[in-house]
Amino acid sequence: MTAQNTPDTTDKAPGLGAVVVGVDGSDQSIDALTWAAAEAQRRDLDLEAVMSYSVPTFVATAMDAGYAALDDESLRAGAEQVLRDALASLEERRAQGSAAGELLPANRIRAYVETGDAAGALLEYAKNAELVVLGARGRGGFFGRLLGSVSSAVPPHAKCPTVIVPKGCLDRTEVDNVVVVGVDGSEQSRVAMLDAAREAAARNCSLRIVWALPPVTGTQAWVPAAIDEEAVITEMKVQLVGAADWIRHHFEGLEVEAIVEGGVPGQVLVHESERSRLVVTGTRGRGGFKGVLLGSTSQSVLHHAKSPVFVVPKREDERTKNRADFGPMPNADDPEA
Repeated sequence: MTAQNTPDTTDKAPGLGAVVVGVDGSDQSIDALTWAAAEAQRRDLDLEAVMSYSVPTFVATAMDAGYAALDDESLRAGAEQVLRDALASLEERRAQGSAAGELLPANRIRAYVETGDAAGALLEYAKNAELVVLGARGRGGFFGRLLGSVSSAVPPHAKCPTVIVPKGCLDRTEVDNVVVVGVDGSEQSRVAMLDAAREAAARNCSLRIVWALPPVTGTQAWVPAAIDEEAVITEMKVQLVGAADWIRHHFEGLEVEAIVEGGVPGQVLVHESERSRLVVTGTRGRGGFKGVLLGSTSQSVLHHAKSPVFVVPKREDERTKNRADFGPMPNADDPEA
């Protein structure tokens, strides 16, 4: 179906050149749809709303007279109604004025019903999409499962960036004009910095680069006692100065600050999300004592952040090749750096 509530019969590849948003009828998916409509308008891209459902399989038992199989036609009709209601809610927000900003016109919004696993359906769209947007939680129940567990499953495997929109983020009144990116010195965190800088520039925001230094705990008793924490922090700050200069080189005029924060990386980024417009993280990191495993950190941030979270997929970027021209960086011989 399309935004006009008629069946879509186009042969276009799913998600091609569009912002894709997962919908399941929950309040959080309506927030994600609203945010996605504003983001699609900002990027001048079409928006594709996707609802996915599975046909349940009932195992025969002695109580075979107690249940009637749900046919696919009825399920599809129910899914289509969920999409119609979601699009109607979007139009209500458009009429009332959306906190997310100007929304994409309805004639540039298409809606699709898919069968099968919700995460799998969205990952198919992500192969061709510019961006996939999800709520952090869903409605649960029969038509649920699109959000919540799916918002954890999609970002690590999507071919395009994924944004998770948490509950209540559109209602925040005190927000600083800043985009925050979490880094750990790895190659993938440098790619995340570039994407974060692009998002900050496009939103007329400043960029804050945050490197969290995890505390040494009893589980890290193997760490040599001779490690000088102050020296480690100094080294991190020197590397961040170079990283900030490198970003300014590629994004002239962008205001950039770089800080080292002590604490568990996920908690540090969640705290930063309370007043930021966007938090950016990667799906992979360097791991080990020196760094932050962005995979586990990004999952932690997805579930607790107060701002939308932009997850950068693993990829290469030619611009990372001149990072060393701007000062010290993690050992290039380290395979995890």
